Amino acid sequence: MESPDNIADSTGTIDSIGTTGPTDRTSPSHTGPSHTGPSHTDQDGSAPLPAYGYRDIDPDTARRASRFYWDDAAADYQSEHGAFLGDSDFCWCPEGLRESEIGLLGDVAGKVVLEVGCGGAQCARWLRGQGARVVGFDLSGGQLDQARALGIRTGIDVPLVQADATALPFAAASVDVACSAFGAVPFVADSGTVMREIARVLRPGGRWVFSTTHPFVWCLPDDPDENGLRVFHSYFDRRAYTEHDEQGSAIYTETHRTMGDRVREIVAAGLILLDVIESEWPPGQERAWGQWGPIRGGYVPSTSIFVTQLPSGASGADQHGCGAYQATDSTPRRADTLCEQRPRVR
Repeated sequence: MESPDNIADSTGTIDSIGTTGPTDRTSPSHTGPSHTGPSHTDQDGSAPLPAYGYRDIDPDTARRASRFYWDDAAADYQSEHGAFLGDSDFCWCPEGLRESEIGLLGDVAGKVVLEVGCGGAQCARWLRGQGARVVGFDLSGGQLDQARALGIRTGIDVPLVQADATALPFAAASVDVACSAFGAVPFVADSGTVMREIARVLRPGGRWVFSTTHPFVWCLPDDPDENGLRVFHSYFDRRAYTEHDEQGSAIYTETHRTMGDRVREIVAAGLILLDVIESEWPPGQERAWGQWGPIRGGYVPSTSIFVTQLPSGASGADQHGCGAYQATDSTPRRADTLCEQRPRVR
């Protein structure tokens, strides 16, 4: 079997720390009852812009904001959550589901595996321990610095690439399995493009499994206790949650898809949806993580895990637009509303 290096095409290469992705900066978030927060002047000086709220965003804005946020927050994030995640373990979600327990990826020994939005590459290191030929990529150089440091500490080195999930620098039909634990999908402006790109690089029969926030939590405050059980926001509002600096530039974005939206974008990419896991809060786990916690988690899920597969005998590059449904958004757009500042997803 070929080396993982051979999954790169002419648009990028795989080095020990990749330099193939964009060089601008990127981030993620969500929640609370509507109230007026601090405002800044919009970039053109024409109108006040809330420090946080819901807005339509374009891909470049989401990319810059995500990279800015994660470059700045990576060290603190790994310090806060590293013990729970483990240096070399595959944790799907704050509920604590581990790949070693649920086996959503199947046997990865000898397979080329791509970790999407790898962060500190904890999952990639675990996969390597299972015999996978694994590559991890992330948009954030700060997260990749953390991954490199963890690799030195554990003695488990994996190839790392700096790249954008909406424009993968990997060859078509070069990957057996792709996976992501809260990476990329919640933070890009067009997650349908991510689905199409993953389908493109998958080999026939390849599996794509990703965890992300459950769509229903878009309606709820990001509070793990009883206060988080109030519906305060429209489930059908597809605008991104954004936070801005004093110059009006987005410094954090998080996007939303309804369950139907997510299914349609998966199918439209030519992928088969095999399963959706709506994680229950485990008995006895008292640790809260942002909106995730034992009180609210006993009533509603905060995580969804989508298990998909490229059909055998089909090339992802040939499947774009061939799904039974095309993701559309005919919801009327309302004027910007303000909201309580939401804690970060990751």
